[in-house]
Amino acid sequence: MKRQNLVIIILMLLISNTKTLSAQMLIGTENSNEFPSVDIYPLLDAGNGVKVQKVTYPNRLQTKVVANLFYPPDFKKEQQYAAIVVGPPFGGVKEQTAGLHSQKLAELGYITLAFDPAFLGESGGYPRHIEVPEMKVEDFSAAIDFLSSHALVDKDRIGVLGICGSGGYSVAATAIDHRIKALATISMYDMGRARREGINNSTSYEQRMKILDEIGEQRTKEFSGEERKDIRALPVKVDENTPEFALDFLDYYDTPRGNHPNSTAYYSYTSLAPMMNFFPFVQIETISPRPVLFIAGENAVSKYFSEDAYEKAAEPKELLVVPDATHVDLYDRPEYMKVSLEKLDDFYKTYLK
Repeated sequence: MKRQNLVIIILMLLISNTKTLSAQMLIGTENSNEFPSVDIYPLLDAGNGVKVQKVTYPNRLQTKVVANLFYPPDFKKEQQYAAIVVGPPFGGVKEQTAGLHSQKLAELGYITLAFDPAFLGESGGYPRHIEVPEMKVEDFSAAIDFLSSHALVDKDRIGVLGICGSGGYSVAATAIDHRIKALATISMYDMGRARREGINNSTSYEQRMKILDEIGEQRTKEFSGEERKDIRALPVKVDENTPEFALDFLDYYDTPRGNHPNSTAYYSYTSLAPMMNFFPFVQIETISPRPVLFIAGENAVSKYFSEDAYEKAAEPKELLVVPDATHVDLYDRPEYMKVSLEKLDDFYKTYLK
């Protein structure tokens, strides 16, 4: 009998703490620091009436995630809003295109959240700059955890937008997290296929096996104390043989247009092995009856990833090809974002209602 009473008391305490945490999500309160795993920082003006605040929260593995939370113009504390989680490109951080899309979607009336993935930017995770596909999928579910507990968010109207590498990770997350009610991607990369086959199937089976042999040797060296080997997802030097799509990436990441000190495009060489083992579309059809939207540029090197996903997905599904746009054009070019944002707004307003 005493044991049963103890269980009841523990359950009541857990419920009480959950309610308190949800209340504190309301733009932060004086007592928000009571919970060290969740921190709410002051509201700042992001422009065009949008407000933004930095937030931190734990993921399932108790790794700290740092994100920027955007509120629509003239938001009301007594109202609940549809919310959208925006994931950054591979190697990207919240201050780049993910933040820009969060800002623009907030201007359209949504609460949006742009996060730094684990091991990158201001988020936790060690060692730094490694790629762990399971953790990248978890990044989305952790964001849903946070938003589902936020007093201004309608937890039944949460969608996701995955950009570039986050596109593939967001597909995998949506397949297993039914709290995500609508999924859209922009310039999606299937990072698993890209690492297995190279861009446009440029890596042979024999080359892939050789890389895996080298990774095994590198892991042994690093375990024995040798220096870690890092590689860059972008060209280190440019010459007449550098493909046009690579120059497109460099024009964003290595110029004031999109450069950020927390986004160097370097990551550990041994990360290639778990990335090769990542298959984001293996159960994409199970997302149905929830809707999916894939947006790709007509001239994007990555367009075939969106076409592949669209082919494998079940209804309701849409594929929007933006005329003349490259992969990176959709990150920030106003003339192309105008097309994608109009489509995204229509998509989310239709399905997050």
